[in-house]
Amino acid sequence: MDHPLPTATPDAPIFDPRAFRLTALETELTARAREFGARVLAPRAARWDREASFPVDNYRDMHAAGWLGICIPGMEGGLGADFRAYCLAAAEFGRFCGATALTWNMHVCSTLWTGLLTDDLEMDEAMRAAHQANRAIHYRRILADGAIYSQPFSEGGAAAAGAVAFGTTARRVEGGFLVNGKKIFASLSGHANQYGVLCTDVTDGTASRRNTLYLAVPADAPGVSVAGEWDPLGMRGTVSRNLLFQDVLVPESAALMPPGLYFQAAMRWPHMFLTLSPTYMGLAQAAFDFTVRYLRGEQPGTPPVKRRMYPTKQIAVAEMRVMLEQTKALWFQAISEAGPDPSKESMLRALAAQNTVMENANAIATKAVRTCGGQAMLKSLPLERIYRDSRCGSLMLPWTAELCVDRIGRDTLYERGETDQ
Repeated sequence: MDHPLPTATPDAPIFDPRAFRLTALETELTARAREFGARVLAPRAARWDREASFPVDNYRDMHAAGWLGICIPGMEGGLGADFRAYCLAAAEFGRFCGATALTWNMHVCSTLWTGLLTDDLEMDEAMRAAHQANRAIHYRRILADGAIYSQPFSEGGAAAAGAVAFGTTARRVEGGFLVNGKKIFASLSGHANQYGVLCTDVTDGTASRRNTLYLAVPADAPGVSVAGEWDPLGMRGTVSRNLLFQDVLVPESAALMPPGLYFQAAMRWPHMFLTLSPTYMGLAQAAFDFTVRYLRGEQPGTPPVKRRMYPTKQIAVAEMRVMLEQTKALWFQAISEAGPDPSKESMLRALAAQNTVMENANAIATKAVRTCGGQAMLKSLPLERIYRDSRCGSLMLPWTAELCVDRIGRDTLYERGETDQ
């Protein structure tokens, strides 16, 4: 008598807690993220994509479940996730709704950067005390009121890549700062309560990366406006329109980091720029999951027809699995090394991991489309959206796929300060 084989488990953890030796907190958070993603995020994902609308309902439910405070320290009321724990949970979000995961990252970074990351940086006692008092204001808004913070970064030039000072400026005036400038592809535009704006302090008339300020600008402050249309290929639910700041007055307490700390963080804690990658790690897993379900005849919305017996399908799935495991292994190592003052080798691995995740997510999704066939491209099924969302990853500043390759090659062949002269 034949016995039925065990059902495939596409909703198993992306990173098995035992195999990857996850901590108790990581195991708990990833399990909760997976359950929340399947129950809350996945059923709504097609709507945000179709409408190119912001996932407002998701954020309401995320606030109720505590997700908005995932990286707020436990002693200050949050879930207390460190860098790796957050990345692992965010990957689980990404496999169910890429746009929600990506916008959530923009919000979470405002707490990760001001919390765990800043705690690792050098400050005198007075500055540290002032910073902790300041960030408590923002943490209370998030935990009590469900305030959403964004992180507008790009300006259309070299600033987002760290090559020059930000063009958005802040000038010290009585009682605070006067902010002027423009951010493009600013996710959560029109929906965040606070915009965490990276800008250059030009009070002394000079523009330097060392003078970068990180200021929380209220969305309803006079002089703040949102402009431009939003109808992109993928990640449509991020609503990344342009943000304009014209003589926007913000108080001293708007500082999310003390003066000079952002530059120190960018130099000493560069893994901070790796936090876009979890979304795409999740999308890579989602494309693979879909393919397995589809070929086994278990994908909701499709007839229960098995296609797994064809050698060409089996080979394709094997190739996808190899690429997925390679991607997971490198990425997990990179996020495990995150911390202040990484070695040259650690930094090169981080860049390699970023490039690999962003490129392989779309490569796996492309292979999934080819393997599953024409029906998989219907908008009634999630693979078509996964494919489009995954295409956007390699374009993300400050570590685009091309910039990663450029830095890996240069930094491998040259030690700091070396030239060919």
